[in-house]
Parts: sequence; structure tokens; C-alpha cells
Amino acid sequence: MIQAIGLTSSPRKDLPPALDNVSFEARPGCVTALLGTHGAGKTTTVRLMLELQPGRGITYFRGRPLHRIAHPSREVGVLLGDVPGHPARTVRGHLRMLCAAVGVPASRADDVLEAVGLVSLRDQRLGTLSRGMDRRLGLACALLADPHALVLDGPTVGLSTREGRWLQGALRVHATRGGTVLFTTDDPKEAARAADRVVTLDAGRLVADQEAVEFARTRLRPRVAVRSPHAARLAALLAKEARSRRRAVEVVREGGSRLSVYGSTCGEVGETAFRHGILVHQLADEIGDAGPSADADGPSLLSDGPPRDTGASRAEARQPVPAVPGPEAEGVDDVGNGPVSLPSADAKADQEGAEPVAPVAVAEGAHQQSESPDASPEPSAALEESPDTDEDTPRTPSSSLPPSPQLMLSLPSPAPSPLPPPLTTRAAPSPLRPLRYELHRVTGVGTGYFTVAGVIAVSAVLCLFLARTGHTPQHYLLASWPDELPLPPAALGAGLLGAFAFGEEFRHPALAADRGAVPRRLSFLTAKLAVAATTALLLAGLTVGCDAVLLHLVYGEELTRVPADWLSLSVSWTCLMVGCAWAGVLAAGIFRSTTAGLAAVLAVPIIVVPVVRKALEGASVRSAAGFPGRLRHLTLVQWPFGIERFVVGVLKVVAQPVGGALMLSLATLLGAYLLTAVRGRAR
Repeated sequence: MIQAIGLTSSPRKDLPPALDNVSFEARPGCVTALLGTHGAGKTTTVRLMLELQPGRGITYFRGRPLHRIAHPSREVGVLLGDVPGHPARTVRGHLRMLCAAVGVPASRADDVLEAVGLVSLRDQRLGTLSRGMDRRLGLACALLADPHALVLDGPTVGLSTREGRWLQGALRVHATRGGTVLFTTDDPKEAARAADRVVTLDAGRLVADQEAVEFARTRLRPRVAVRSPHAARLAALLAKEARSRRRAVEVVREGGSRLSVYGSTCGEVGETAFRHGILVHQLADEIGDAGPSADADGPSLLSDGPPRDTGASRAEARQPVPAVPGPEAEGVDDVGNGPVSLPSADAKADQEGAEPVAPVAVAEGAHQQSESPDASPEPSAALEESPDTDEDTPRTPSSSLPPSPQLMLSLPSPAPSPLPPPLTTRAAPSPLRPLRYELHRVTGVGTGYFTVAGVIAVSAVLCLFLARTGHTPQHYLLASWPDELPLPPAALGAGLLGAFAFGEEFRHPALAADRGAVPRRLSFLTAKLAVAATTALLLAGLTVGCDAVLLHLVYGEELTRVPADWLSLSVSWTCLMVGCAWAGVLAAGIFRSTTAGLAAVLAVPIIVVPVVRKALEGASVRSAAGFPGRLRHLTLVQWPFGIERFVVGVLKVVAQPVGGALMLSLATLLGAYLLTAVRGRAR
């Protein structure tokens, strides 16, 4: 069960909150529709429920708030808009990466692909999927961890009728298995057709919470759609006959030659038109709302205000029709521009002693009044339901409610209730298998492969050019590092690959389907650093190897001899590549940008190195030469396997300005990253 209590968005400047004290329930085994027009607060409600934006209120998923659930993706599956993923990633690769994120076996990806009918498209790129296939993939992502609840924001928007019906059927299957389903929509017909319960929002407030059957009976009335060049004359005749027969018939002029007739049938309307010689172009039964259709330029189902002024042919508003006791009075509108409902039990009891009231039909431009002062219009369903009313609390009699939303807004507001608890955004604790997730992320797209190929090609060309000039030392020649460049191409490529590790997470947030921002867990950072270091080492080896082979082929063995201090040079080269990769990872994670990660790598030789050199100048700086020997004599232990040579190599790297600057930058970036992680957890 999903229980939303007191959901209230943060106040906006000079505007009321987008959502104000909304409370409702979505029961297990049922499909619940959150209905409302554009701007009613549906998306804000979902985001507050999932703790994706700050506000007030609390939402319980089977009795626990989301931030107290260890693995939220296993409790609630989320579909918010399009699938957040890299467009070059395949459908199957994207799902396998998310399997590692939610901690389920990779074989689960094939299971959900079969369940949503995407087996034949498993090798398709995300960027080439149609709207319907993208929504199927989004549903597959939500079902990966087999959650109990599904929360979907506008899942059928932009879909064809066939795809929409399929998606609704899939949600129904999940509900029949005992799950809870909540989806948002702005189509009342879809809500009545696909849901078991309909929760209606208007202007950020809860206006109705009904069973789908009751919603369809009171808010979606059968009507007869008529098109005739003599629509005004036909409307007047239908109104006249309804009065003479004492029938509750409502005729609505929807603009042009179209009429909507409530409370009658096609046969009765057709007979009236035939008797009076009126030409009819269309005569059909429809299931419509309590007002003009959404396609017409009239008030919508959830409109509580007066109709818009859309021209002379649609200037007249729909007029009220008195409610008549009896079965034929169902669906009579009270104010002419909002939904209708049946009289409550108390209102019916008040009317039992009243005299029968002659039913009245309404035509365009004619304001008809009831013949009896005791018969008053019934309140709309939007006013009959109160957001603060529980099922066990007796409802206020309908006769005591205000007759229109405008009058309700003019009444003094009740005393404000205590504010619900504050709600802040919290990062998700995923991925559960960070190393496997990171490997899928790196190998799933061609960005890394193209970067490595480009770096090797540039390094090879630059190596040949430097060898031809003859002014570059051999160890710089193998690394393709001229004095004019702050860093060699391989180091810049390692930094770029490291920046991709976090940059793509924020640009194509695959983890956003869980609960929002990329998590700042140390295990996740460790996995990214490990994969970035491995990639940097592979790139370092490939670059030096290709340069050496190319120099040997072009210039012979003279330029490819192994230097005497090869070990310290190898350690220095390795540390430089790994340090650049890690700097890219940390900077991209802090600033949430690939460009910022690469800029941090470039800032080391351009900005930090001059500062370090300035600090190291002067006679007061002492040398650490001979440190391994002094340490060996102190411990009286011989260094095995020549480890002192490695220690000397590392110390030489640290003593260099670039190495020292890189270590200083890494320490600063790591501290900043940990600080942001701690602050995020504190919120």
C-alpha cells in the first residue's frame, strides 16, 4: 500500500505552492489513477512521494518511508518520462547495467525483455527506439527488481491507442498479482477505463477520491453527439420537448454545429430532428465528461472556473439544471462548468417532503430556473470529496456545501492545520554491485574505444614528428611528450576517460530511475577509481608500445633501446596516467560535468605546477635523497626483491613538480568529494 500524507511543495515566490496538503492512498491489488489537467500538480505529487524534490509531507510504502528502505528499487519501480540512458547503449546492455545497480542477476534482463515484448529489439540502440518501445523499456527498467509498487508519471502520453491499451494491461497484470500501481494522467476516460480508483487533483489540491465506477457514473456521463447546420434550432426544440415530457435533459452547444445532449438517446434526438425537418450530419453515442469535450474550446472536465471567451458562437456558458429526485436525475450539472454527482443520502432525505419539480432542459443562451425554490443544484463531485476526510468520518451533507467553486473560494478559510514534516531529497544507496555496474557502463558504449583509438593515433603522429626533429629525449619521445605541451596526449586521454566516468552519469542518468542524483557512496567511488586506473594503465601501455613499434619500423633500434633507469621512468609514467584519470573522475563527480573533469586535469600543469615550483624554490628546501638506505639501516631489514628501487622511483615522482602538483590536486579533489558526500548524507 502507498499512503501519501500531507504532501506540500515548497512555496514559490509570489505564488501559492504547486501542491497543498494532498493525502490519499493507493491500495495493493488495485490500479490508482492520479487525474488532473496540466499544472494540477500530478508530477509534483510523484516527485514528493519519491523524495526527488524538497517539500513537506510523508509517503509510506507498505508502512515505511522511502528513505528508511534499504533498497528502494526493490520496493517501488519508477517510470518518469523517457528512459534515462545513453542513446548509444543497447537495450539489453542498458538493462544488464541496471541489473548490477539493483543487485539482481544479469539474466533478469532477458526475463523482463520477454515480459514487455522487446526480445527482438534487445540489440537496438536507445536513441533509435520509438515512443512506444521506449515506454516498454521504461516499464522493463521499473520491473527489474520485481518491486511491489509501480509509480508512473504520464506513462501513456504520446502513445498510440494500441500501445496505451497494452501498457494499461501490463499495469493491470501487476496489480492482479498483488502489487500496487499508481499512474498519472490528464485523460478522465483513461482513468475511468484503466484504474480501480481515481484521485482527482485541481490547482494543487485534492478535489475527489472515488472508486472508478463511481467516478464514471458521476463524472463521465453518456451523451449523444450531434452535428447539424441548424444546431441552435435543434437545441431549442430538444429543450422544449424535455420540458413538456418532464425529462432531465441537458443540451450543450460546443461551438459551430456540434451539440452534446445529456440524458437522451440517439433515437429520441433523431426522431425530434426528423419531425421538424432538421438536417443532421452526425448522430452518435459517446462517453463524455460533464461538460464539452476537451477537443472543443470549452471548459474541461476539471475546470472550476467560467468558460473561456472563445467567440460569439461559444460565448454563452452552460447553464445550471435543477436536480430531480429519481433515477433520471443522475449526472445533472449544477454550475454548468464542472463535474456532477448524485445527491447524498442527507440531501435526498431533505427533498423527500418537497413537491415534485418539473424537469427542465437547457438550450444555449437560455437560463432556466427551477419552478420550486426547494430544489437546489447538487454540488459537484469535486466539492463532495474533502482531502482531509477519512473513510470512517461521516461526510457533510450535500445541502450544506457551497453551490459552486467560486463561492467556496470566497468563504473564509479554516484555521491552518499543523504543517506536515519536512521532506528533503536523499540520494539512493545504489548501485548494489558497483564494480559490475561500472564495467557494464564502460564497455556498453563506444565512447571509450573511440577515445583510446584517437589518443593512440595522435600519439603516434606526434612521436614521429618529435623523432624527426631530434630535440626530444628518448623517454619523452616514447611518451610523445614535447616541451610545448603541458601533458602528453595519453595523459589527457586518461583524464578524459576518467571524466566520462561521472560526466555521463549526470548527462545520461541511468540511476535516476531509482531515486534521483548519482549516489556518493565510497564503494561506488572506489569502483570508478579502480576501473579508471585500469583503463589508464592499458592506455599507457598501448601508447608506449605503439610508439616503440612505430619508431623501430621507421628509425630502427637506435630510438627504442631500453633506458637504464627504465624502472623509475615506468613508475613515473604509471603514476602520471593514473593520477590524471583519478583527477578527471573526482572533478567530474564534484562539478557534475565531463568538461569540468578535463579542465581539472589541465589545471595541474598550467596552474598548480608553477605554484609548486615557486614553493620549492630556495635553500631551505631539504632533499630526501638516501631515504630508502636510511630506512633500511633503521629497521635492520634488507629490502627484498629490490623494492628500494621502486621506493626511489616513487619518491622521484613525488619530488618532480608535476608529480607533487598532481598529488596536491588529488588530495584537494578527494577532500571536496568526501565533503559533498557527507553533506548529502546530513541532509
